[in-house]
Amino acid sequence: MFAAIGAGVSRLSNYSSARDCQSTLDCLEALGVKVKREPNLITVEGAGLDGLREASRALDVGNSGSTIRMLSGILAGQNFTTEITGDASIQRRPMKRVIDPLALMGARIEAREGNFAPLKIHGGNLRAIEYTPPVASAQVKSCALLAGLFADGKTTVIEKTPTRNHTEVMMRECGAAIEVEKTEDGERISVVGRKPLGALGDYTVAGDLSSASFFIVAALITPDAELRLRHIGVNSSRAALIDVLKSVGARIEIENPRIVHGEPVADIFIRSSVLKGDLELTGAVIANLIDEIPILAVAGARLDGTLTILDARELRVKESDRIRSIVGNLRLMGAEVEEFDDGLRLKGAQRLRGARVDSFDDHRIAMAFAVAGLIAEGETEIVNADAASVSLPEFYQLLATCGANIQK
Repeated sequence: MFAAIGAGVSRLSNYSSARDCQSTLDCLEALGVKVKREPNLITVEGAGLDGLREASRALDVGNSGSTIRMLSGILAGQNFTTEITGDASIQRRPMKRVIDPLALMGARIEAREGNFAPLKIHGGNLRAIEYTPPVASAQVKSCALLAGLFADGKTTVIEKTPTRNHTEVMMRECGAAIEVEKTEDGERISVVGRKPLGALGDYTVAGDLSSASFFIVAALITPDAELRLRHIGVNSSRAALIDVLKSVGARIEIENPRIVHGEPVADIFIRSSVLKGDLELTGAVIANLIDEIPILAVAGARLDGTLTILDARELRVKESDRIRSIVGNLRLMGAEVEEFDDGLRLKGAQRLRGARVDSFDDHRIAMAFAVAGLIAEGETEIVNADAASVSLPEFYQLLATCGANIQK
């Protein structure tokens, strides 16, 4: 998205093959951005802040909540109308959280029941605002900041609970006028609008820690395993999973740490571990490992202690109701687990048995329970296992490369 609204050519290597990322490229192409796709390289000719053109059809984000929420911020700044929608899952996910700040900035947005896609965004002539999101969400923050690039004046987002900061880092890389001020109550992130952005040039995308988390946990809970993952993004705003796992004895080493394109990157070395201790995760830490909770729950089944997760109601409105998906599948595999409105509790060191579990068309549920199947007695079958391709199409192939016995 930043390459598309920057001036010049960006060459992105190690770009994800995930279906979500391809949906983003499809949407940008429909808006007139020139994109060249090669096996190991994506080339984007930036159109600049004012170079996008009205699409001839509704934009389809597929299953990507990140795409619809963040791209809506860019679309709100355009002097034309765009309809944007996605699959059945996207059409169930709440959008009022991005509609509200964009409306305050002057965009007019039509939505089903005022909250759900399809969205019809009538953009242009945005004014800067100061906004405090009602939920801790990097997507909501990013949407408002992206819209702020097109607004007259300085747009400020106030976060009481700081969330993942990839957008802020990328804005700096592109030359945006952005300031981040830490306060007693959180952070104030401000961007000055109407300042032209530069291209990213030659940009190597770091490996995604959320996708890496499935392999990290697989190595930790599988006997006699060693695994090294290379060139993984270890931004502190999303490395909470590693900190949490290390606190209960996970043998995880961060090797060769470095800064690449403003982002912390490292290699990660993982060895089989005995996980011991009680974990109660609540409050601010939840926002920084919300996507890793499905695989963390699988690790919890091997924990010699109790895993308690609270303040995670946001999981109810992900690709699936992830609290229900996790609890239901763990119970099918023989685990005893309590379900709360905003989380779950799992007494660990439990023996899992193979079962027929459901992905609920949720990529993180599919991958988490494939890892659970590695330590279960007997065969585990995952219904709609191809959901994994939303974020990591190569997941099962990579898991098999690591020694897993997988049949499709």
